[in-house]
Amino acid sequence: MDKVTAKKHLGQHFLKDENIAAKIADTLTLNGYQKVLEIGPGMGVLTKYLLEKPLDTYVIEIDAESVAYLEQHYPKLHGKILSKDFLKYNLNEVFKEEPLAIIGNFPYNISSQIVFKTLELRAQIPEFSGMFQKEVAERICEKKGSKTYGILSVLTQAFYDAEYLFTVGEHVFNPPPKVKSGVLRLIRKENYHLPCEEKLFFTVVKTAFQQRRKTLRNSLKSLNLSDNLREDTIFDLRPEQLSVEQFIELTQKIQADGV
Repeated sequence: MDKVTAKKHLGQHFLKDENIAAKIADTLTLNGYQKVLEIGPGMGVLTKYLLEKPLDTYVIEIDAESVAYLEQHYPKLHGKILSKDFLKYNLNEVFKEEPLAIIGNFPYNISSQIVFKTLELRAQIPEFSGMFQKEVAERICEKKGSKTYGILSVLTQAFYDAEYLFTVGEHVFNPPPKVKSGVLRLIRKENYHLPCEEKLFFTVVKTAFQQRRKTLRNSLKSLNLSDNLREDTIFDLRPEQLSVEQFIELTQKIQADGV
């Protein structure tokens, strides 16, 4: 098999620039883990550079044609190709709760879901690097005060330090996407446990941004907060005006209020 046909329904855009692939592989710091899992390797242009690193490299791929290509062209991956859907797969069938890094040229149609699953598995994932649609990568790394700062920004940055690394043009893919791409790196915070109830934190952030133009006093009405709490000046703000730390502080206040 000489190549894999890109499938639109899987959001496949195969990276063809070797320099970009090497650069993405080099975003890994190699700190705190021995294993790396690449999501959606396609024809292995990034995989090739991961295999050169002092890491135990695994790949997870939903496309049967890509799996067959990888088995044929990358003998080093023997026994390490997971023909699964990352979003539905229990990683501990293979990794047994060992730490691992996540990397990939992620399909744009599921890239945010990949980040949310990583947040669920954060105790196991000290590092995450990869390529997204540029505006999604920017949103993940954005700070308060911006129109693009939102749910993904706050929830990711609560647990990881997020850094936008570089932009990639459309022409380095086959077929080329209609948008530019951005590569980012997430490094888990030393203390990735929040000083508040985490489930409530997620609820507060998501509820606030669902009506982002309103003040928190109005957007959080559905949480049935006490009148006394709603007089706090933090409720005069709109969600994009709150830093991650302020969202944690807000959650602590709501928790103390008995929600």
